[in-house]
Amino acid sequence: MSDHDDDDVIIETLALPLDGWHRARGGRMVEFAGYWMPVQYEGIMAEHLWTRESAGLFDVSHMGQLSITSDEAATDVVAALEALMPADIAGLARNRARYSLLLDAGGGILDDLMLTRPALADGESERVYMVVNSATKYDDVAHMIEHLPDAITINLMEDHALLALQGPKAVDALARLVPGVEAMVFMQAGGFAWQGHDLWISRSGYTGEDGFEISVPAEAAEALADALVAQPEVKPIGLGARDSLRLEAGLPLYGHDLTPETTPVMADLGFALFKRRREQGGFPGAERILAERASGPVSKRVGLLVEGRQPVREGASVVDAEGSEVGRVTSGGFAPSVGAPIAMAYVPAAMAVPGTRIQLAQRGKVHAATVTAMPFVPHRYFRGA
Repeated sequence: MSDHDDDDVIIETLALPLDGWHRARGGRMVEFAGYWMPVQYEGIMAEHLWTRESAGLFDVSHMGQLSITSDEAATDVVAALEALMPADIAGLARNRARYSLLLDAGGGILDDLMLTRPALADGESERVYMVVNSATKYDDVAHMIEHLPDAITINLMEDHALLALQGPKAVDALARLVPGVEAMVFMQAGGFAWQGHDLWISRSGYTGEDGFEISVPAEAAEALADALVAQPEVKPIGLGARDSLRLEAGLPLYGHDLTPETTPVMADLGFALFKRRREQGGFPGAERILAERASGPVSKRVGLLVEGRQPVREGASVVDAEGSEVGRVTSGGFAPSVGAPIAMAYVPAAMAVPGTRIQLAQRGKVHAATVTAMPFVPHRYFRGA
């Protein structure tokens, strides 16, 4: 890099622990968030439908896994983190996961994340395990270092891979290899062992299906992936189907549906504002966010059913009767399980009512769409027999 000016710095695309594994199985590799990742194997449509019917294995090792602890007994990790996000972490039971949002001072969303309070062994101090988005993980760590007490230590677990096994038959496949996972319910987590390797497994995911996310030491990732795809229910699935699955599930994607310009209320993520935190405040942007919650936001994220067969993509305009832009599509594509194009968009609050017909403008063409409740397909999380 010393041969280039700052403006000419070439950032190397990095390989993750399963890079060779994907290539050996015919994965078509693309650069994504600084890493080589498989976008598809046999095709996005086929991989999408297989995951909805059976089980798909996703490599999500590009995500940031953080272990957050305190070096001083007097510094409370939970209280420190609650100052940066609206989650009720203190009220979270051990080995339970929770969705939350890292917020800036104005209530804008810096990232969305999953956090867990693992059960503690005798003498072990408080620890929070967190998974953040790949494209923002270094900014997230820098933000937390800047705003958390000096006694807080953040370990970016780059020596671990992260696999997601998703689909209605995921539990059958994983339970054969790791007995006991079948007893967990949605958003429950725990430590397990497989062939001498410690695993951290949560019953969660990003597809709307039942499934698991598995944190595994990098040196064991390939062997575990081999063991999983050897199960008759499991096929490897690429990023393309991951995106169409999460879109059908109505789950927002950071950097597209969520940005620092959006707040939790605008993004229709009010469930992430927990009662105790709403009553007590004390999180970034609380004044603005609570005012929006009381009076309604100016604009809101909604789901759209698009007429015809042509998808409307991110960046398309939502236009009023005079053709003026009043909103913006943030995600869009053809939904294999719905059998039609769908999208997410931010629209004026008055247009956010399900059943409202709107117009979208893309490359000189106008498309008709109808605001609809999300998800587009029902979630099938396992909440107990």
